[in-house]
Formats: sequence, C-alpha cells, structure tokens
Amino acid sequence: MASRAGPRAAGTDGSDFQHRERVAMHYQMSVTLKYEIKKLIYVHLVIWLLLVAKMIVGHLRLLSHDQVAMPYQWEYPYLLSIVPSLLGLLSFPRNNISYLVLSMISMGLFSIAPLIYGSMEMFPAAQQLYRHGKAYRYLFGFPAVFVMYLVLILAVQVHAWQLYYSKKLLDSWFTSTQEKKQK
Repeated sequence: MASRAGPRAAGTDGSDFQHRERVAMHYQMSVTLKYEIKKLIYVHLVIWLLLVAKMIVGHLRLLSHDQVAMPYQWEYPYLLSIVPSLLGLLSFPRNNISYLVLSMISMGLFSIAPLIYGSMEMFPAAQQLYRHGKAYRYLFGFPAVFVMYLVLILAVQVHAWQLYYSKKLLDSWFTSTQEKKQK
C-alpha cells in the first residue's frame, strides 16, 4: 500500500502497526451485544407469533377443541411482551439509554411476570398429568400443559439472556458516556 509521501520508509516490513489507533473495547462490545440482543428479539418474535396464532385458532375455533385448546390466562398478558422488544430495538440506532432501561424494566413486567404466573397456573395440570397420566387440554395430540411448559422454559431463557445482554450493553454505553464527559 503506497503512502502519499511516496514509497514505504526504508527499514520497515509492515509489522509496525502496533502504534496505530484501535476501536475502543466498549464500542466493539456494543456492536456485539446489539447483535446478540437482536437475535434474541427475533427468537422472541417467533415465540410470540406462535402464541398469537395458537390464541387466534383457539378463539375462532378454526380447529377442533381436541387439536387446539383455549388459551391459558397467562397468555393474554404475555402478548404485551412485544413492547419491551420493540423498545430495545428502538434504543439501538442512537444508543438511547432511556429506551434500553425502559425495555429492561418492562421486560420484567410484561415478559417475566406472566411467565411466572403461567408456571403457577399450569402447575396443577402438570401435576395431574404426572400423577395420573390425564390431560384435559391438547395441542395437536400432545398434552397442552407439556407443550406450553416447553414454550415457557424457552421464553424464560430468551428473556433472561436478553436481560443479561441488555445490562452488559447498558454498562458499555455508560462507559462510553463517562469517557466523553471526562474529555
């Protein structure tokens, strides 16, 4: 690679790049964490769309009651779990700390809380299925409580990782904000 001043200086083989500027670590972390959170948001969107489809099919009775049961009560407030994800996505373009904090707080309220309530609501049915082998709600031939517990476990993991990465991203943004204020 030629420089503006002419050929490369004598005595260098190109390995003297250590002195050059590098991208600060918190900027690298910010990009990586945004990417991870976006992946989790897309997984959450798939879970959310499947839940919405199940609820629509259950309410409109597009399939028989044996195929798709009516929704559990926890599924209705969980529909609001899309709000924290949208707030998280809105916080990314300009590193908006306020939107990210709102996303994290509302995730606890609209995502984690309905999942905790759902685990308690479905526990008696799961206990009955385990003890007696009887289920009264079905999803495509499988006990609904079994399928919904699998969805619930997946959703808890997605939201927990989303909160973890959001906290690390928030710390990264605070680091860059503090460095700008010190200059």
